[in-house]
Amino acid sequence: MSHDIHQCACAAHTAICIRNLSVRIGSVSILEDVTASVPCGMCTAIVGPNGAGKTTLTRAILGELSYKGEIEFGSRTGEFTKKTPRFGYVPQKLNFDRDMPLTVIEFLASGFVRRPVFFGIPRKFRTLCLEYLDSVECSQAADRSLGALSGGELQRVLLAQALMQEPEILVLDEPEAGVDFKGEQLCCELLEKFRRERGFTQLMISHDLSMVAAHAAHVICINRKVYAAGEPAKVLTPEVLHETFGLHIGNLGLYRHGEKCSCKSC
Repeated sequence: MSHDIHQCACAAHTAICIRNLSVRIGSVSILEDVTASVPCGMCTAIVGPNGAGKTTLTRAILGELSYKGEIEFGSRTGEFTKKTPRFGYVPQKLNFDRDMPLTVIEFLASGFVRRPVFFGIPRKFRTLCLEYLDSVECSQAADRSLGALSGGELQRVLLAQALMQEPEILVLDEPEAGVDFKGEQLCCELLEKFRRERGFTQLMISHDLSMVAAHAAHVICINRKVYAAGEPAKVLTPEVLHETFGLHIGNLGLYRHGEKCSCKSC
């Protein structure tokens, strides 16, 4: 099956343009000749099985590892540049000591104040943190211990932290991980609201294909190389998913438009 994936539509409305990108770690090839574009101001989802190179691709975009090929970013003038834009990043999980006596406000303020937060937080930074917590509907957690938060609350705090960077591109690594359905819905609704208001580009890794079909405007299917990219309705087909996920597709429990996938592999 042939998919038109090798023509990178790098136009003025493109936020990220990736050309012929390859990543090797030692003798192991992680990504091979990846060419794709991320539309500006939209939600793009990167999907694929475990070990497909999704996180590696986002790390390359964030400038955290070396690669062969090109990554360029669209500017407001319509030109492309290698200059790094302002990124916000929401990790899949936060590794920290849950017994650490650190409140949510202190956690958020630590990225902005120069002195240790246990000396106190200046009023203007506390006000700023409270405003962002309120925007993600988590103001009630401001003075609670970071380790006492539920999965959904912690995810919203991490989102607030990322938004405080005033990102041009917001990157999320499996935002649905460790969050119940209600929390996932709230997170998606908040992201759509912020994206409309602030105009950033959203790039997320996700295993939840039903969430991707419902909320993403653009999808990149990857398994070491790009198998297809485009609108979810055109890309999330049984044929493409079978090519991308192979034998793994049977474990996805994929539902599309309210019906179970008809692929024989499921």
